[in-house]
Amino acid sequence: MKTKIFRRSFLVATLLCVLTCAVAAHAAEQKPNIIFILADDLGYGDLSCYGGEVPTPNLDRLAREGTRFTQAYVASPICSPSRAALITGQHPARWRITSYLQTRKGNRACEMVDFLDPKAPSLPRVLKAAGYRTAHVGKWHLGGGRDVTNAPPFKEYGYDVGFGTYESPEPHPSITATNWIWSMHDPVKRWDRTKWMVDRTMEFVQANTSTPAFVNLWLDDPHTPWIPSEEQAQKRGPQGETKANLRNVLVEMDRQVRRLLAELREAKLAEKTIVIFMSDNGPLPTFKQSRTAGLRGSKLSLYEGGVRVPLIAWGPGRVPAGRVDETTVFSSLDIFPTFCELAGASIPTDARPEGRNMTAALLGKSVERTTPLFWEYGRNTNSFGLPRGVNRSPNVAMREGDWKLLVSADGNGAELYNLKSDSREESNLAGKEAERTAKMKAAALEWRRSLP
Repeated sequence: MKTKIFRRSFLVATLLCVLTCAVAAHAAEQKPNIIFILADDLGYGDLSCYGGEVPTPNLDRLAREGTRFTQAYVASPICSPSRAALITGQHPARWRITSYLQTRKGNRACEMVDFLDPKAPSLPRVLKAAGYRTAHVGKWHLGGGRDVTNAPPFKEYGYDVGFGTYESPEPHPSITATNWIWSMHDPVKRWDRTKWMVDRTMEFVQANTSTPAFVNLWLDDPHTPWIPSEEQAQKRGPQGETKANLRNVLVEMDRQVRRLLAELREAKLAEKTIVIFMSDNGPLPTFKQSRTAGLRGSKLSLYEGGVRVPLIAWGPGRVPAGRVDETTVFSSLDIFPTFCELAGASIPTDARPEGRNMTAALLGKSVERTTPLFWEYGRNTNSFGLPRGVNRSPNVAMREGDWKLLVSADGNGAELYNLKSDSREESNLAGKEAERTAKMKAAALEWRRSLP
């Protein structure tokens, strides 16, 4: 009798063990690979699916097979703070990054640190704790380069692997033969860098098929200098930033996105992967606002052309195909909590992301934003690059619903626009909407005072 009871207990325990392992394996299979493609200085109107002049058929296909957002924003109109927000899920000024990271002297003049504090909340660290293998491929610009030689290595932020460009703690020798952004001595030439980055991304994903993979594929195109060929590199002069050269750089970036998707399909990884494509800030030069789809502003500006960017989500079987979301106001601050939800990762209690979980929007349901968005850029006029003319904005901004307010940090020069009827910010309604202007101005300045 005792023997029968023992055998029954043993069989039950074994069955429970098998079921537990099966459930765990199934759960692991449900976690998608996440490839986050961040283009550099890509304008809202650069892609043809957003009305751009240059044909980008492969990114257009990405949008047709997924969801394209028309009201997506970044947290800053310049690279380093925009990227800091993506990693931390918090406004970049909380970590004292308010402009592009440069020399130590230049950083001090901008009231900045020299690199992102590794103690800050870190998206890759959270995903790694949830079972992901993590990699950074491409531009970092959150510390390292120039005379900043003590920036923390990628592993301190939670990356298993890091392939950095010049502005990183670990510049890869294949793309950084000298102490600068690019040179003719680089083994991988400027015009082949996007291909090289896609190759490293696919190698990492295919080497980790037993675990989900998270990759930041952060391109340095189409940031200037535009060098689409060896011929252009040899004859490059002050006229290097031409429409023709931009066109060729965009065409190559588009071609490499096609390669990435083709290799995911060939490796039977497409249904296991979510790809997010966006830009880090607006363009410069704008070529008479053609690169912003007519929106006012540019890189370095808080008008729409500086902070509204393309955003495309792709994930066969997960992200609805052929959908254009014109309702959801999506912020780059939302990336942290959204990716955590997609990955089944628990957000640490001390992380406190300032965005919201937008998984529903990625998976097909528009989301109404119930909290305002805030921006700042340009703490002084000596050390911060600021555009001239009509694209030069006040240095604090806020969007609440369809309304957007811009104001100087000293409280002067308030501007109010209704983006639903005036996305180009041409009709300042501050005088006609005095009560709304006063309320939003008070909220924007209170937020600005809360920052270091």
